[in-house]
Amino acid sequence: MDTKIVKIDENAIDHEAIKAAGDVIKKGGLVAFPTETVYGLGGNALDPGASRKIYEAKGRPSDNPLIVHIYRMEDLYEVAADVSNDAIKLADKFWPGPLTMIFNKKAIVPGETTGGLDTVAVRMPDNSIASEFIKASGGFVAAPSANLSGRPSPTSAAHVIEDMDGRIDMIIDGGSSVIGLESTIVDMTGDVPMILRPGYISGEMVKDVLFKVDYDPAVFGDVTEGLRPKAPGMKYRHYAPKGELMIIKGDRDLVVRYIQERITGGLEQGKRVGIIATDETAGYYRDATLLKSVGAREDEESIARHLYAVLRECDDSDIDLIFSEDFDTPRIGQAIMNRLIKAAGHNIVNV
Repeated sequence: MDTKIVKIDENAIDHEAIKAAGDVIKKGGLVAFPTETVYGLGGNALDPGASRKIYEAKGRPSDNPLIVHIYRMEDLYEVAADVSNDAIKLADKFWPGPLTMIFNKKAIVPGETTGGLDTVAVRMPDNSIASEFIKASGGFVAAPSANLSGRPSPTSAAHVIEDMDGRIDMIIDGGSSVIGLESTIVDMTGDVPMILRPGYISGEMVKDVLFKVDYDPAVFGDVTEGLRPKAPGMKYRHYAPKGELMIIKGDRDLVVRYIQERITGGLEQGKRVGIIATDETAGYYRDATLLKSVGAREDEESIARHLYAVLRECDDSDIDLIFSEDFDTPRIGQAIMNRLIKAAGHNIVNV
């Protein structure tokens, strides 16, 4: 397949290009598009065949549900049943934005889009290209992240091209993602809203609006084998680089010493060793094949924005062993560590 790549400026949108992308979706094709979180791989959410194409292009397990993207609030009621007052409060506060909510689905949404579940995940992205594209596509775009299943999510069109060129019809290049982590997912089908995947919108932010929130055990790594995932990122290994990734937690000096010893040991074994550090610690490491800082530790938005790109740089440099510091930052540290722990396959060392 010949993948067409179209560059669009969010501040000066080319509406002819947007219309062409929307026509691809209406004809059952696939288009990768930018959002404020990561790039999405879009298909018609109401077309079972398009959803099957998404799973095929990504190599994604078909029981891993897709998120339906909308561009206006009234469309929520077309796909979701039992929209509660709490859901409306969250939408009023955080939509458009990096929040996905799960509802009981209406019959118009096929099981192929929801991974066979009777619930549907819905989001309204805060990106003008995404909004115009969804509108041009008919209003309902199913979209997981636009990467091969299991790989680090794409935060630039270059990442999408690396994974999806030749697999999909079109890629919209809208520049780098502002946030760099997938949306927070909140299940609204129970008595108490439950966070299934942490993100830029923290549990405390949700609680500030609703005064109540629970967390699914999967957020903390407790995943029951054989359980069908209710939201993306709950069950399968995600965000992973090709090399072995290990997270080192503890006092900063002990972490630096431990990692430096592993650099030396890895190089002696003929391994290519990569380090993921912060501005405060990067200067302490010596001789690593690849040393990358995700930014200052106090700038947690920088850490979130750069994490996936750094993991992909490790792949580009053929890194065999990757050692990462932990990033337990105050507001979105839980979301950052959720992604990093899944990328490492829960390979964590406490020092």
